[in-house]
Amino acid sequence: DDQIEREQASQHLAGGCCALAAIYLMGKFYVANAGDSRAIIIRNGEIIPMSREFTPETERQRLQFLALLRPELLGKEFTHLEFPRRIRPKELGKKMLYRDQNMNGWAYKKIEEDDLKFPLIFGEGKKARMMATIGVTRGLGDHDLKVFSSNIHIKPFLSCFPEVRVYDLTQYEHCPDDVLVLGTDGLWDVTSDKEVASVVMEVLTSYEPNDPCRYTVVAQELVVRARGVLKERGWRLANDKLGSGDDISVFVIPLGGPGNYT
Repeated sequence: DDQIEREQASQHLAGGCCALAAIYLMGKFYVANAGDSRAIIIRNGEIIPMSREFTPETERQRLQFLALLRPELLGKEFTHLEFPRRIRPKELGKKMLYRDQNMNGWAYKKIEEDDLKFPLIFGEGKKARMMATIGVTRGLGDHDLKVFSSNIHIKPFLSCFPEVRVYDLTQYEHCPDDVLVLGTDGLWDVTSDKEVASVVMEVLTSYEPNDPCRYTVVAQELVVRARGVLKERGWRLANDKLGSGDDISVFVIPLGGPGNYT
């Protein structure tokens, strides 16, 4: 992240990205995630999550706590409190559900002038945004990202530190159908873990266990199915729902070789 900042200053490059990495070291897989990509292991048909997405919703309490400690980062335009919806001026003095950095559930509070500011986190699911700007809260870069038409920097709320999960390969017997799947959010926006596992098993069973191209074909099939087919109303999935409009990158990594097949 520091290197991107240095290069940005010298080469005038803007932007940022998420990062998902898998490292094999001494019999273990270390999966590090900073962003909203996702990794799962499929072992004997079982799904084992190896990451979790970092979004304004999943990191709400961390973001609210930072905003509470450093209110100057909000630029007098945002409130660190969360409400079920935007507060209207005519609701001043009334009671409204809210939650702060210490709360998982909701409570009531009397609406004050500061509560009319735009919430630090607003929206649900893929539409959730921090400071009405960005939908992911960990990653690399974005050092110059600001709230639209303002001088409020968003970078202080973004973390480049990944969450790391460890999977010990030596604890299990793995067959060639056991894999680690890494995918960007373009895949997971329209495809569930179970659907990915289903495609993995469907494709792998149609190839010989010692055929190395079987894993590449799985990755290609996952990308194709997530994108869908171009129709008059845009890209559509097999169920006619909207296909992914995001970038889709997929890696399928085998955990066991033909010699492990039982």
